[in-house]
Amino acid sequence: MRQLYIKQKVFSLNGQFTVKDENQNDAYFVEGSFMKIPKTFSIFDTSRTEIAMVTKKTFSFLPQFFLEVNGRQMITIKKEFSFFKARYTIDAAGIEVQGNWWDMTFDVLQNGEVIGSVSKEWFAWGDSYQVTIYKESMEEIMIGLVVAIDCVKADEAAASNAATSFN
Repeated sequence: MRQLYIKQKVFSLNGQFTVKDENQNDAYFVEGSFMKIPKTFSIFDTSRTEIAMVTKKTFSFLPQFFLEVNGRQMITIKKEFSFFKARYTIDAAGIEVQGNWWDMTFDVLQNGEVIGSVSKEWFAWGDSYQVTIYKESMEEIMIGLVVAIDCVKADEAAASNAATSFN
């Protein structure tokens, strides 16, 4: 089992932040594209090798995000059409999320086995998440999934703020 901590910097324009381990050592680095289409977040290991990328699909009626790990597309997050509450689906071979992923408190399962869990730290400056990884081989997917879901949430919040500013 491994604990990782993701803490985003509140005033970072390009979405750069560091993933720390339980001893507060750097484990991964995340860099978002600024003013680039499509919007991407690259995830690097400590030697600055890109291990994963989250990409927002452009020219889509409803938002879609893709997670690639080591150059292979692993997960697609799609917004579903609904009138009242935002609903998203996660498409991946054998991977599912159970719990309240909108509030960032959930378990990630692969073929029914819990491989990790995520919980949001509520009294922190910026978005902070504790990620517990039970299956070490799925660590990059877990980090990428948290970044992807956070990107989905940020996109939804931006759209909501834009809609309310026109009223």
